Amino acid sequence: MGMSTPSNRMDIGAAAFKQRPELESHLAWECFVSLAKAAGKVVVTDHTMQRREMKGGLLLALAWSLSRKINQLTDRERVGIVFPPGIGAYVANVAVVLAGKVPVNLNFTLGAYTVDACITKADIDCLLTAPAVQSRMPEFPWPDSGVVDVVETLKALPKWQTVALLAAIRAMPAKLLATLLKVPSVGGDTEAGLLFTSGSSGEPKGVVLTHRNILGNCAQIDAAQLLTASEKVVANLPIFHSFGFTVTLWYPLLKGCPVATVPSPLEIKKVAEVVHSEQATVLVGTPTFLKPYLKKVKPEKLASLNFVIAGAEKTPEGFADLWESTFGSHYLEGYGLTETTPVVSVNLPHAPPERLYPGDPSVGNKRGSVGRLLAGHEARILNPDTQEDWPLDAVGLLALKGPNIFGAYLDEPDRTAEVKDGEWFITGDLARFDDDGFLFIEGRLSRFSKIGGEMVPHGTIEEVLVKAYDLLDADRPMLAIAGRPDAAKGEALVLLTAIEVELAEVREKLTEAGLTNLWIPKVICQVEHIPTLATGKLDLRQIKEIALEA
Repeated sequence: MGMSTPSNRMDIGAAAFKQRPELESHLAWECFVSLAKAAGKVVVTDHTMQRREMKGGLLLALAWSLSRKINQLTDRERVGIVFPPGIGAYVANVAVVLAGKVPVNLNFTLGAYTVDACITKADIDCLLTAPAVQSRMPEFPWPDSGVVDVVETLKALPKWQTVALLAAIRAMPAKLLATLLKVPSVGGDTEAGLLFTSGSSGEPKGVVLTHRNILGNCAQIDAAQLLTASEKVVANLPIFHSFGFTVTLWYPLLKGCPVATVPSPLEIKKVAEVVHSEQATVLVGTPTFLKPYLKKVKPEKLASLNFVIAGAEKTPEGFADLWESTFGSHYLEGYGLTETTPVVSVNLPHAPPERLYPGDPSVGNKRGSVGRLLAGHEARILNPDTQEDWPLDAVGLLALKGPNIFGAYLDEPDRTAEVKDGEWFITGDLARFDDDGFLFIEGRLSRFSKIGGEMVPHGTIEEVLVKAYDLLDADRPMLAIAGRPDAAKGEALVLLTAIEVELAEVREKLTEAGLTNLWIPKVICQVEHIPTLATGKLDLRQIKEIALEA
């Protein structure tokens, strides 16, 4: 690694942030205290079947009772959870941490073989779910033993136990009760959650998140004053996804920001109804999930929204403006990865609350950027070939340090060593900063081809073609670019497309847009549909396989 000079570093109050006492705390303790204080307040409104409200006190009492049961059922460190967003998911996750164990929200979209591998890798012998969930997922590899029906388990509890606990929660100071009940209070660098990355570019990896990571990221989001207790968030992202796990599950429970849940982000009309009926103010999603609203939802249904937060993939050019002019709410792009727990940066609807940034302190957002880094981060830009420090305004590999940076991949020291250099995490994303400290992501390193010595970004070519063929309104990706080895130039570009196109026409459109010859695909591969993951992102592994065979 090259030596750093301070001018080559972006430091957002990292030293001060490290001193925060909650970073040494335990998710169970912080959650217990927060929910006990919100005993009489509705924290979750569930829209799975019919509308159900749950107050902080009852959620805590049920989770505490379930946690005692979990400790009787398994002596292993981790507990599997299979629930869509809803009361069941919140109670199950809180119960697992109160039991002093680690929740593993399993990605049920991965396919039976991969899910089985995740269960084995995580060493899980106890799965929390409900019959309604099981009946909707016959393909899921349900084990023969150890599947726990959360609903029946809670129903079987003696009524007096819940009533007594509720009375204690209401009558006693939260910290005193937590101490009496021996709620774990020291977490720090021990494991608090395990998430399997969807594996857009390889086998799923188990990302170990610590108490410091989750509590730290929640404190970072809180410091940005974006999701205050006066907002109401629609939680519809899967909880096996880092954004759903941290931002719409733990953050609201810890920081008192109420949520309305919908089981899936694909139920566009239902989400719109919930926004309308609950007067929700914040919607989070990926551009792929947000696109269909333009066609399927009347603007008045989303009138209560103050802003939407988009992440996980680059927002297509023009889409943010189209959203704002249609629905009247701010469209704010952010950036994060599973390994960063996940939120790294986000645009704000207001000026940043702290004077931590270079440039103009009155500007909160900038179109095309993913916002400024959250407090507590340090960042560097590295030369992709030598990993030496580059100027912050040059496009290079983004490296990050902060309380939210994961420790390791589960049992994979080699894969960990590929992305970690001491405390620094090499993200694999090519990025740059502007003079005001805004971060611009130019694409993933794996989404570039080196052709004749030049770095050619797949995403830029896709953007030009989406515009040229008027595909901005399409509900899902209709084309994708991939690279494959080429003897003459190092790599050649392959265009995968789900629409009829001619190579000559593609060449013409790209040349008209000002792209050079190196940026023009050599091969077109017609496919029925472009492979995507559950999050709506491109499935890069499958796309690469198709390109190699083309």
